[in-house]
Amino acid sequence: MTTMMAYSSISRWSGALGVCAVIAIVRPAHADPRAVIELFTSQGCSSCPPADKIIGELAKDPAVIALSMPIDYWDYLGWKDTLADARFSARQKAYSQVRGDREVYTPQVVVNGSAHVVGSDRAAIESAIGATEKADGVMSVPVTMTLSGKQINVSVAASTTGPAVMHGEVWICAISKAVPISIGRGENRGREVTYHNVVRNLLKVGDWNGSSGNWTVPLENISREGVDAAVVYVQDGNREKPGPMLGAAFTSLN
Repeated sequence: MTTMMAYSSISRWSGALGVCAVIAIVRPAHADPRAVIELFTSQGCSSCPPADKIIGELAKDPAVIALSMPIDYWDYLGWKDTLADARFSARQKAYSQVRGDREVYTPQVVVNGSAHVVGSDRAAIESAIGATEKADGVMSVPVTMTLSGKQINVSVAASTTGPAVMHGEVWICAISKAVPISIGRGENRGREVTYHNVVRNLLKVGDWNGSSGNWTVPLENISREGVDAAVVYVQDGNREKPGPMLGAAFTSLN
């Protein structure tokens, strides 16, 4: 489904509160992936399931961080997406405005906060990873997470690439690794699709100014039912004007 969509406003982002069990271990996240891949998908989009499958395959690769961000603008077609969030629709639109092309469609993958490709084209995704990682500063900032008790400790290293990378925002995402959905109506009626690394909650951790920084995030600030992983990313720009990804880390919560 590649119809262009336009929206007049971008909703504010906030972190919902939840409840999480005590985790009595310390687990470092895999460091220094080379790409963050965001899939904008919908349960009401007949061309999306192949892209959803690709994200599941990419989610197994520790060299990338693959995320599913279900959008809500196809809900009127007969099936309300059970995972959709208007914040993801707003994020997708914001990316298109920053690029200047206003291309908003599903399934759309945004690679490292800059290049976009059709989400069902695995070769195009790999090509975009190779192209974007050559840009100054992209995925150059080491980010780590440690899980200890009821909190996540986030560490972002200092920039080593010069003044081109001296600012950004630090965000944490609550993740459900695999969510099977039986779709009852719409273009995918009767299908069961598994969505991988679904973002269920987002929370801004802080601002990064090029120097090393450390933050502590209570698990209850991002947790909700079904959440079993977390992603932290550092991104240039802000939520209204998202720029290139500077660094990221993923960790399981169980």
